[in-house]
Amino acid sequence: MKRWYVAQTRFRCENLARTNLRRQCYEVYLPQYLKRRRHARRTEWVKAPLFPRYLFVRLDIENALWRPVRSTIGVHSLVCNGETPAAVPAGAVEDIRSRQNEDGMVILGAGQTFRKDQQVQVLSGAFSDLVGLYDCATDDERVIILLDLLGRQTRVRIPVEAIRAYA
Repeated sequence: MKRWYVAQTRFRCENLARTNLRRQCYEVYLPQYLKRRRHARRTEWVKAPLFPRYLFVRLDIENALWRPVRSTIGVHSLVCNGETPAAVPAGAVEDIRSRQNEDGMVILGAGQTFRKDQQVQVLSGAFSDLVGLYDCATDDERVIILLDLLGRQTRVRIPVEAIRAYA
């Protein structure tokens, strides 16, 4: 029975490992997303692996040869429990694939919505660990929250990935 397993790749060799595994007729999945890269006052969107240095390989370890995966160019090793590869939980790869757009890029933060006046916690940045109230979204990347600073509520604009619902 074929199941998904995780292969660890060499540093920045995810695409090389995928290409070489496909040449050997293995089914491979490398989830990617669009990452914002800023350099020299320029912002651009580039493809990046969702899990750097890892990709998924579909194998039948009971009936097929799986050891050649470890010696494939670009692959460092298979993630194992002892001597046998550790299978990915059923449905995990399919769940990641269901979040892809028509270009094959995984959409991050899908389903993460906040309602007005919901308590949120800041995860990173200058206001890390502070709790505030969600006000509104300014665009796809930033939101406005109300933080209690110096005894009064102040509107702060921060990246949407820097907050989470406060429980």
